[in-house]
Amino acid sequence: MTRASRITLLVVVAAVAALFFGPEAIAHGIAGRTDLPIPRWLFGWAAALVLVVSFVALAMLWPKPRLEAARRRRLVRIPAAVDPICAVIGVALFTVVVYAGLAGTQSAVANIAPRFIYIFFWVGLVVASVAFGDLFRLFNPWRAIARAVAWGIRRISPDGLPRPIAYPERLGRWPAVVGLFAFAWIELVLPSQDRTMPSTLSTLALVYAAVQFIGMSVYGIERWTQRGDGFSVYFGLFAALSIFERRESTLYLRPPLVGATSLKRLPGTAALLSVMIGATAFDGASEGELWRSVGPKLQEFFVARGAGLEVGLELAYTVGLLLMILLIAGIYRIGVYGIHTISRDRSMSDLSALFVHTLIPIAAAYVIAHYFSLLVFESQAASFLISDPLGDGSNYFGTADSTIDYSILSPSAIWCTQVAILVTGHISGLILAHDRALKVFADPKLAIRSQYWMLVVMVGFTSLGLWLLSASNQ
Repeated sequence: MTRASRITLLVVVAAVAALFFGPEAIAHGIAGRTDLPIPRWLFGWAAALVLVVSFVALAMLWPKPRLEAARRRRLVRIPAAVDPICAVIGVALFTVVVYAGLAGTQSAVANIAPRFIYIFFWVGLVVASVAFGDLFRLFNPWRAIARAVAWGIRRISPDGLPRPIAYPERLGRWPAVVGLFAFAWIELVLPSQDRTMPSTLSTLALVYAAVQFIGMSVYGIERWTQRGDGFSVYFGLFAALSIFERRESTLYLRPPLVGATSLKRLPGTAALLSVMIGATAFDGASEGELWRSVGPKLQEFFVARGAGLEVGLELAYTVGLLLMILLIAGIYRIGVYGIHTISRDRSMSDLSALFVHTLIPIAAAYVIAHYFSLLVFESQAASFLISDPLGDGSNYFGTADSTIDYSILSPSAIWCTQVAILVTGHISGLILAHDRALKVFADPKLAIRSQYWMLVVMVGFTSLGLWLLSASNQ
C-alpha cells in the first residue's frame, strides 16, 4: 500500500470513528428533548460528511492559492473624530463597570459588572470582531488612557517621552498567552462566589489595566498592545476573519478569512490559540459526566496530600484546564507532524507557524457555538442593567423592570445553530489550510496529500466540539 493510500485510509478511519462517536454524544447531550427537527444521530454523520466533502471539493475546485494575495477594495475614509470618540466611550464603559463592581450591590445578578465582563465583553465582542473587524482596538480603555497621557506629556515637555525598549522577538505573543490563561483560570477555576463577585472582578480589572500600563510604558503603546495585551491579541485574531480591514484612516473590504493569512508568525501563537480553544473546550467538558467522575477523584488526590477541600478542587480544575489545552495543542501537533512527513525539508516549528492561522476560525467556532444560547439570553439583561447598573434600585431609563425572555429560541434552534457554527468554523479552517498548502508546496498533488492530515485534525476538532456541546447541554 502506498503512503497516499495509507493516509487516505487513516482519514476514512478517523471520519468513521467520528461518525460513530458523534451520535452517542449527541443523543446523550439532548436527553429529554424530543423536538429536534431531524434524528439526533444524523448530526454527527452530517458534520463529518460535510468536512470530507469539503476536502474533496477543495482538492478538485481550488487548484491555486486565492486568499494569500486577495485584493482589498477601498470603502470609505474614516473621519478623524472616530478614534477619540470611541476612546472616550471605551474609558467611560470601563469606569462605569469598575465603579459598579466596587460601589454597587455585591450580587452577580443585579450588578452590571459580572454580566458585562463575561457576556458582553468576553463573548459578545468575539462575535462583533468576526463581523466588523478589530473594534476592541478602537474602544480599548487602557490603550486610550495611555495614548492620552502620552499626548499630554508631549504637549507639556519639549523632550517628550523616553524611547521605549525594543520588544524582544523571542517574547512574541507569550505575554498574551499568560494574560489569557489567567483570565480563563479565573473564569473556570475560581469558586463561583469569587469569580462572579463584582468587587473582585473590578479589582482584577484594575490590576490588569495596571499591568498593561507598565507593558506599554516599557515597550511602547502599539507594540505592547499588538503582542503583549492578551485581550487585544485575542480580539485581534478574531478580527482577522472579518471582511472589514482598517489601514490607518481608511476602511477596506476584503474576502472572508483573508486577514488570517497575513498573521505575523511570532513565538507563542500556537500556544495562544491552544489556550483560546482549550479554555472553551474545558468549560464545556466540565459540565459533562466525564469530568463529574474524574474531577472529584483529582480533588481527592490533592486533599490526600494535604490540600484543603477548596484548594483541592481548584487544583483539580487547574489540572483539567491544562490537560485540555495540551489536548488541543496535541491534536494540532498531529496535523503538523503529518505535513512534516510530506515535507521533510521543513522543520516542525516552521510548519507549525505556517499553518497556525488555520486554528483561528476553529477558536471562533468553539466560543460562539458554546456560548451561543448564553449570549442570546443573557444579553437581554442589558435592558435592565443600564437602568440600574449598581443594583441599588435605580431606574435611570425606565427599563429596570425588564426581564429575560427565554422562549425566543427553542432548544432545537439552539442546537442546530451551534452545530452549523461548529461545522462552518472547521470548513473555514480547512480552506485556510488548503490555500496555505498550495502556496507552500509547488506541486498541487503534494499539497493535497499534506492536507489529509489537516482533515484528520478538523474531524477531530469537530468530534470534540460536538461532544462538548452535548456535555454542556445536559
